Amino acid sequence: MAHGDVYASEFGWDASFEALVARIVADYAAGRDPSREAAWIAELDERRVGCIFCVADPEHEGTALLRILLVHPDGRGHDLGRRLIDECLAFARGAGYERVRLWTNHPLVAARHLYLERGFVLIAQEPHHSFGVDLTGQTYELDLRDAPSDARAGRGGGYETAPT
Repeated sequence: MAHGDVYASEFGWDASFEALVARIVADYAAGRDPSREAAWIAELDERRVGCIFCVADPEHEGTALLRILLVHPDGRGHDLGRRLIDECLAFARGAGYERVRLWTNHPLVAARHLYLERGFVLIAQEPHHSFGVDLTGQTYELDLRDAPSDARAGRGGGYETAPT
């Protein structure tokens, strides 16, 4: 429910967004390949405050999908978004993916900043009406063959991320 609550509060999105997140999590739980797919939950003071998923893209060989990045408002200001993305990218490299792709929407400015900071490039965008609002969907991609691994991935930060 965290995704739905946060996005409803901050962006006015309806319950259909939470349904999308639930489907992504259910698909992951029902049949993930542990050698190529992983998820992380960030905790701060023994509370869950963030997550990210790395799954195989069924439509593009050699491509991982970065899915459902969230940093709850209670976890912001602790560099969790960067750490979660870095964990995901390190895993994708180790799993042998050539690229990582993600889909996001224009109001998610903080997340977009983190993606661009890591070298993701906007490859497509399209207006749509989803989650009860008008949005511009954006697809970003990072070519792991060209992108150096990020040395910041090993920093401490007073929280833990654990693979699921």
